[in-house]
Amino acid sequence: MIVLSDRVGKVKPSATLAVTAKANELKAQGIQIVPMGSGEPDFDTPENIQQAGINAIKNGQTRYTAVDGTPELKNAIIDKFKRENDLDYTNTEVMVSSGGKQVFYNLCQAVLNKGDEVIIPAPYWVSYPDMVILADATPVVVETGLEQDFKITPEQLENSITDRTKLFVINSPSNPTGAVYSQAELQALANVLKNHPHVLIITDDIYEHIRWGADDFINIVMADTTLKDRSIILNGVSKGYAMTGWRIGYGAGPETIIKAMKKIQGQSTSNPCSIAQAAALEALNGDQSIITTMVNAFERRHAFIVNALNNIDGVECPRSQGAFYSFPRVEGLIKRLGLKDDIEFSTYCLEKLNIALVPGSAFGAPGYVRFSFATSMDNIKLAVEKLALI
Repeated sequence: MIVLSDRVGKVKPSATLAVTAKANELKAQGIQIVPMGSGEPDFDTPENIQQAGINAIKNGQTRYTAVDGTPELKNAIIDKFKRENDLDYTNTEVMVSSGGKQVFYNLCQAVLNKGDEVIIPAPYWVSYPDMVILADATPVVVETGLEQDFKITPEQLENSITDRTKLFVINSPSNPTGAVYSQAELQALANVLKNHPHVLIITDDIYEHIRWGADDFINIVMADTTLKDRSIILNGVSKGYAMTGWRIGYGAGPETIIKAMKKIQGQSTSNPCSIAQAAALEALNGDQSIITTMVNAFERRHAFIVNALNNIDGVECPRSQGAFYSFPRVEGLIKRLGLKDDIEFSTYCLEKLNIALVPGSAFGAPGYVRFSFATSMDNIKLAVEKLALI
């Protein structure tokens, strides 16, 4: 008899990956699936970035690199933070990982102990709580909702902090909601955190470049730089440069923490792919026009899907300011169909309507579903037409 670890029994499979796998299984059977579940741009990686990867192969850049990334890529990341965020980091304060997910995983393994608490506003990206659990710590989920634009309030944050709180997680623009914190909102949260110096902060900025509206990007460290010495910034090239499969993320933070994260990475994956690092270097330093092209497309799709969903009885869909998701409340539709919850609704959509969605429960928000509009307008229109016929 094979006995698995207690650890693996505590975590759930990724719901977003599960939906994609189920949709692919149905597609393999010849069933046309409308893909509204995938969290990746439907654009190809730009030609100049592709070519950088090809050149890396031809030039023999196929060997191990330093565990925490090549010097060239780390310097490009340092330059990026200075250029775009007006933040100064040194070579020992940044590291490269195999995707943004590994940055978060490394951090949890490096700083969390049994009994530590991690404050995670919900709706949250599906992997945050499970990676906390894998580090033997306790996720403290703080529910937000449509009425407060899916953003944690200073009062909620204050009431959630205890002497066991080790880490606060903030994600803006948000997966799954597309919500974006304003400078004033970030400063208000920062004011709370300044009264609790034992709390570390991680700001997940992976959707930094995918925003619309007049406001420039800002994260909590930029809003209040006094928090910089206990904050980790997570970012990467996956979303902004259509490079999800290249698996390059990066982190920046205090040297002590980055050094510990490097140690964890050195005993797990070791260095990220050398070829992907060369491509990421071109992404950060090269032509940035892909960002504008994608953002313009996502903004048009967002406007259409929000208006269309709000015309369906039983659906409430808020406008978002970034990422490529809409996160409507569908409780009225669930009730009208006689279904139990958002999980049954998502199953209904996949099996009866052939629409791939992710249930809100996977993000800590029952009664909602996540629509990804990182797909063609034809797919978006087809999905909405099918839902409107229910």
